[in-house]
Amino acid sequence: MARIQATKVRGAPEAPPALDRTDKSILRALQRDASISNVVLAAKVHLSPPACLRRVDRLKRSGLIGATVALLNPKALGAGMLVMIGVVLDRSTPESFSAFEKAAVKISGCMECHVVTGEFDYFMLVRTADSESFNRLHAEQLLYLPGVRQIRSFMVLKQVLSTTQIPLP
Repeated sequence: MARIQATKVRGAPEAPPALDRTDKSILRALQRDASISNVVLAAKVHLSPPACLRRVDRLKRSGLIGATVALLNPKALGAGMLVMIGVVLDRSTPESFSAFEKAAVKISGCMECHVVTGEFDYFMLVRTADSESFNRLHAEQLLYLPGVRQIRSFMVLKQVLSTTQIPLP
């Protein structure tokens, strides 16, 4: 019987590894502060720096760590108003969804856009300076999104929780 040997495609992510306690500790620490040095991270998770670096590299190659970013302060940058927008399209066809999505990703201040179930087809999270700037965005961009039947805007009065940390078992 012939054996088939799997070959790794160059540039493709590895299969996600089974996570042990140390991997989870690394991921938790990096979710809290990805700017810490490898030496500090290694000390936190009780590994040598080279072993820690190998594990972090493996987690990156597997796709479990997608990117390392800086989280900016929206208020300090003049984008303190957060608005949740529910969108209903006039048709549920692949073409109308595609046209909407291509236009939605170009909306100024759009942080997220999600296809959802229920009363709306999409939910968008948009950041602007204030209600006046959102009103301009609504009048100049949102009303012109293709295929939109209805837009409902919800201005956030108080942000109780916002996190980028994914819970790890």
